[in-house]
Amino acid sequence: MKSRHVLMLSLLLPILAACGPKPSTDTSPTGDAAAPAAPAAEAAPATDAAPAPADASTPAGTPVAVAAADDAAAAAPNTNPIVPPQGPAPVAGTDYEEIANAQPYAPLNGQVEVTEVFGYVCPACGAFAPRMAAWKAKQPADVRISYVPVAFGKAWEPYAKAYYAAEAKGLVDKTHDAVFAAIHVQRTLPGEGKPPAEPAHIAKFYASYGANPQEFVALMNSFGTNAKMGRGMQLAQKWGVTSTPTIVVNGKYRVTGGRSWDDVLRITDHLVAMERAKR
Repeated sequence: MKSRHVLMLSLLLPILAACGPKPSTDTSPTGDAAAPAAPAAEAAPATDAAPAPADASTPAGTPVAVAAADDAAAAAPNTNPIVPPQGPAPVAGTDYEEIANAQPYAPLNGQVEVTEVFGYVCPACGAFAPRMAAWKAKQPADVRISYVPVAFGKAWEPYAKAYYAAEAKGLVDKTHDAVFAAIHVQRTLPGEGKPPAEPAHIAKFYASYGANPQEFVALMNSFGTNAKMGRGMQLAQKWGVTSTPTIVVNGKYRVTGGRSWDDVLRITDHLVAMERAKR
């Protein structure tokens, strides 16, 4: 199921101009995370997308039915080897910025933390998602990928809350790519330029992955979710994030360069190796 959503997202028009805070009428790339467009050959209209996930009452073959397989895959030990980074070493001030008074998102526990600051309604984040998913699948056990959703506009807020509600229910691995697909490919969830999604609408989507809709709405509106959103926004500000997607390594380095999304991840590989060498 997860691979199906990655495939669908790879059909997205690769909009590589980063998304930034609103309101703003400037449609040019914003912030250090902007990257040039990928080759036009990758583009495909959203109408080619596969159907949206069915609701919770749908029989075998739906997200609920394959949840056990996803759980089994997640439980498998990570035996990915450590692969040396490829390409030239990144240049400070050009490819990345060092963050003063470094602060990771979560305790490192001996791992190197790679955090993506993102927004589900951000088209650039939707275009980046397949590359990030493929990169994440290849990481060794000493690398931990974290996500920090930010709210750069009213349309972003309910999805940021939904991310934390899904995190509380252990559903992020099953739903992260699917939310991007629902917004940017299937158009079954509203995106940027539309009225903000209603919590009940979002909860119905997560119900197809096993969530209780009423409980999910309550989690979206909970004190704990609001506290996590506040902390995420504070960290993003501390890290100097002005656009999405932005990659931060161990809370120390913000990736600012890259000719493409794959090049952004090449720089990330080097920064991970730098941190690994310090242990």
